[in-house]
Amino acid sequence: MGEPEPGRRHLSPVPEPVPRATEDDLLVAVGRGDEAAFGRLYDRVAARVYGLIRRVLRDPAQAEEVTQEALVEVWRSAARFDPSRGTAAGWMLTIAHRKAVDRVRSEQAGAERLAKAGAAAVETPFDEVAEAAGRRLEQQQVRRCLDGLTELQGEAIRLAYYEGRSYPEVAELLRIGLPAVKTRMRDALIRLRDCLGVEVA
Repeated sequence: MGEPEPGRRHLSPVPEPVPRATEDDLLVAVGRGDEAAFGRLYDRVAARVYGLIRRVLRDPAQAEEVTQEALVEVWRSAARFDPSRGTAAGWMLTIAHRKAVDRVRSEQAGAERLAKAGAAAVETPFDEVAEAAGRRLEQQQVRRCLDGLTELQGEAIRLAYYEGRSYPEVAELLRIGLPAVKTRMRDALIRLRDCLGVEVA
């Protein structure tokens, strides 16, 4: 082989960039029980899910609860996601919207039942009492599970959801690294899933 031409340098080949996993790819992996994929997916969609639910529900505390319920549902039912029928974002936001609307309807139904019971001054049928009691117990369970988080997990969720802080802002306020914030948010959701007794589909 000849000598290299003057003024020319030998350059190493530039490696091809590793393609970034899409939300569809991550959700399919979550459906296989991949907790790391769930953590990455959570980082991308949690703010959007909360934003959608917050627009439906006026109460930030309820929006926080319903967001947790929606993301637990994403984890539980991810195996049902079919990429040929739509995007992961659309699928997850549909779950979030349905959860928010269900909460609104539940609150409205409860208020209407109380108003009717007061106006009629009659005993409420047993099945309505059982339904209302079951719903209250379910909400209490979600609150109990949220209370069961570690102090840092609970604080991270409060800042991200109640106050709408970005992850970098949460990290700065808690004086911990950004990766630690993401880990605590992911672990908090997994603890909520276990506390609520749901399984991967």
